[in-house]
Amino acid sequence: MDSLSLAITGGSNGYKITLRDIDLYGASNFSIQKVLLRPNAPFEGKVRIPKMTMDAKYASTGVLLVLPANGNGSFHADLGDVTATAKGLVSSYYKDSEKYYNLEFLEVDLVIKKAYMVVSKVNNNRIIVEATNLFLRENGQEVLQIMMPQLRTKLAAIFKRIVNQLLTHVPADTFFSN
Repeated sequence: MDSLSLAITGGSNGYKITLRDIDLYGASNFSIQKVLLRPNAPFEGKVRIPKMTMDAKYASTGVLLVLPANGNGSFHADLGDVTATAKGLVSSYYKDSEKYYNLEFLEVDLVIKKAYMVVSKVNNNRIIVEATNLFLRENGQEVLQIMMPQLRTKLAAIFKRIVNQLLTHVPADTFFSN
């Protein structure tokens, strides 16, 4: 994933962070809880992901807990008990006399029950690291809620691209064979 930009607090000296070069692990270890498929209608699916890990480069500006917290470093998050609900619309087309599917639209909603987030190596400034980590420990769910709109959009785009790459190689009758 490319980047997420977050305004954590408001005001002229509001605390803002940008996460770049984001690596997300663990999403492929999932269990399907629900699938609702109907011909010529939107689909819905719900999956549970026990744990996802996010690593990124981190940059911050502004004031955090009365301290100037400008810096760069590493960001790490362990996200547990994740439920992802996907809703979308699939179309079909014919290629070489075979029917194929294409994912036209995908919307992803996430519920993350457990979140542990930390930063490290923020300009090698121990005070900024400790203040930021204290803030993340006490406000982890709030930070997630601020991240969520961008995270939903970016994950939906990534999942849609991956699904469509797979669907171009798998004829539709493969999905519904007896």
